[in-house]
Amino acid sequence: MSISTEQRIELEVQRSIRQVEDDLVIWIQDALDKTKYGDLEESQFRNLVRVSDTTDSAEVIKNFIRYQVGRDKKWGRGKESLAEKLIQDIDGNIKKTAGIIAECSQIDFKPIWLELIRRYLGYGSRHLKYLRDGNKV
Repeated sequence: MSISTEQRIELEVQRSIRQVEDDLVIWIQDALDKTKYGDLEESQFRNLVRVSDTTDSAEVIKNFIRYQVGRDKKWGRGKESLAEKLIQDIDGNIKKTAGIIAECSQIDFKPIWLELIRRYLGYGSRHLKYLRDGNKV
């Protein structure tokens, strides 16, 4: 039984996404380790992950981050903030990587971009948990 061209392309895309997961983890860990933000709670970060899981729009995700910045200082403010770094990664590293995968696979870029954003934020939720509770003795 042979697989269709469409199935082959989907498998290739998923393989490509798995191959860039190290980059996603490194980018989000750098964002959380090297930016300024307040006492950000895991539940607040999980709300961002939930938004990313329920939309097909990167702009909606960025809008939610900006909304959170407007509500309180837990996401940081200004150029050195976590919020700004998340948006920079979404529009920079992640978008570029999604474009490369889409170009190689000759399929639509947007679903790949969203999948990478979702994974990036999911790994961020895990790393924030480590930062908040994993360092305790």
